[in-house]
Amino acid sequence: MVKRSYFHLHLLSDATGETLIAVSRAAAAQYQGVSSIEHIYPLVRTEAQLEKAILEIQTAPGIVLYTLVDPSHSQRLEEACRQCGAPALSVLGPILNFFQAYIGTESTPRPGAQHMLNSDYFRRIDALNFTLVHDDGANAENYEEADVLLIGVSRTSKTPTSIYLANRGVKTANIPMVPGVDLPKNVFTLKNPLVVGLLASPDRIIQIRQNRLLSLNADSQSDYVDRTHVTAEVAQSRRFFEQQGWPVIDVTRRSIEETAAAVIDLYRNHRQKFIVQS
Repeated sequence: MVKRSYFHLHLLSDATGETLIAVSRAAAAQYQGVSSIEHIYPLVRTEAQLEKAILEIQTAPGIVLYTLVDPSHSQRLEEACRQCGAPALSVLGPILNFFQAYIGTESTPRPGAQHMLNSDYFRRIDALNFTLVHDDGANAENYEEADVLLIGVSRTSKTPTSIYLANRGVKTANIPMVPGVDLPKNVFTLKNPLVVGLLASPDRIIQIRQNRLLSLNADSQSDYVDRTHVTAEVAQSRRFFEQQGWPVIDVTRRSIEETAAAVIDLYRNHRQKFIVQS
């Protein structure tokens, strides 16, 4: 068994810190047996907030990553990190320099500019509202308004994938395939949405369903987790998707993010064809 080691990771941002968290976790995931102890400091926009973060860095030195667009704050942080021996890196610095070299003009420092209340922001909020009220087969009469419709048997990650897509601005509805229950008739006449079938291996579905039943203190001997029934469910859904000509994604070994990325790629192609046909 690999012995796990730990290190302190300080993430300072003058916005929400989402960029830093995503980048740092993507990097840390490449090192087996090593885990970071995250110290996250979002919305660092005043000297007092910065000094509070610096004090914690001095108390528990480690890697420091930051996205601070105020040059004076960046300079103060770099100086403090040198004094306590904590390596510091501006995550956006190299990218901004790269953009500047190509565009030929300097950037205008705006903390949290990517989170401004613009049309993209309201599009994401609208998508999230739509997705929440069209989860698990609800409000089927509105499916034509969706961008994407996900269909699959129980425990194929339909809901979390839908919510992730909504956060990317994609209005997503989802329907469970239940043995003996027909899908809404309008599903077969939709013109606007991309319909995607989600599959997973029987073993994976059984594992998730068993955990679900345990959390609910429900009967763990039902057909819901019976291998024969689950295998038949998966096979039937696969045949059904093929008959309809819908694209299929196997989520067995995919994270929610990977599944959503595959859906977005399919949706992009779908929209291009839709525009051409229109």
